[in-house]
Amino acid sequence: MNRTVQQHPPANLVRLFEPIRADLEKVEREFGRHLQSQVDLIPRIGKYIQTSGGKRVRPAVLLMAARLCGYAGERAVLYASVVEFIHTATLVHDDIIDDSSLRRGRRAVHSEWGNDITVLLGDFLYIKSMSLALSQDSLDIIRLLCDVTLRMIEGELYQLTKNGDVHINEDEHFDIIRRKTAYLFSGSAQIGGMLGTATPEQLRALREYGFHLGIAFQLMDDLLDFTGDAAALGKPVGGDLREGKLTLPVIHLMQVGDADARALVARIVEDRSVTLEQWAELCRLLEHHGSLELATDRAMEYGEKARDYLLAFPEGPERDALTALAEYVLTRDR
Repeated sequence: MNRTVQQHPPANLVRLFEPIRADLEKVEREFGRHLQSQVDLIPRIGKYIQTSGGKRVRPAVLLMAARLCGYAGERAVLYASVVEFIHTATLVHDDIIDDSSLRRGRRAVHSEWGNDITVLLGDFLYIKSMSLALSQDSLDIIRLLCDVTLRMIEGELYQLTKNGDVHINEDEHFDIIRRKTAYLFSGSAQIGGMLGTATPEQLRALREYGFHLGIAFQLMDDLLDFTGDAAALGKPVGGDLREGKLTLPVIHLMQVGDADARALVARIVEDRSVTLEQWAELCRLLEHHGSLELATDRAMEYGEKARDYLLAFPEGPERDALTALAEYVLTRDR
């Protein structure tokens, strides 16, 4: 099997997470510990996933939100691990559905072990996440985690119904983003507040912070498919469109572009491939029609709203860290 060196988070993200570095290390250990099994394949694949890197943004949101609300106990580490299990389960399943051969610069799990094993591994991760959550006597948090997970699966199913649909509109696209990405960010922030001493108003602010942060995160992720560097991203650019997924820049282009622009997009989606010449022309059209600028502006709007919700809390290092995280999301290059 192909092996590569471990991927590491960007340096600016490492600095941002410094206040919770010890807790994030505990999350890593918990993740690895709960992947132990008498079935040797499970910890082996689990180690492969862990060493492929990842930003751990969602666990970090939970840990920093908990500290913002006055909690720094071990339950935050456990629930941050649960969130990472849920997120990882969605990734391994998504890669099968999208037939993505790469994840974070190395072969995706299904490319290494096959679809059958990877589907079952994703199921294992989902069940493990709920098993971990059930080890704590907090029905409200368990109910929230179940709701978030169901919304994510609904989002994946809904996206599949829109796969290859060149007439998808902005509302439909944002519905997918909310379900697949924003609700887990929102739930992570909300759980942090539930562990601490957040007032009902502050709990709502955290929920909205995470929700808007998640949308900004996904919009920027979609933009990187057109503006990012393949080596930095760890995957080929243009993957979304070749998989039949129209994201906000292309949806806007389909609305404002001429017949030739729409035909180009339709051809790429139908062929599930793109030549260098087609890609250069598509990027030129996106730039010419302001589609990339529009998507960037929308991401900035959601990031700004996320920061505004933090004003429900007094100034301090925890609020500063969550504010800086929103700024990182809007400037990341991978």
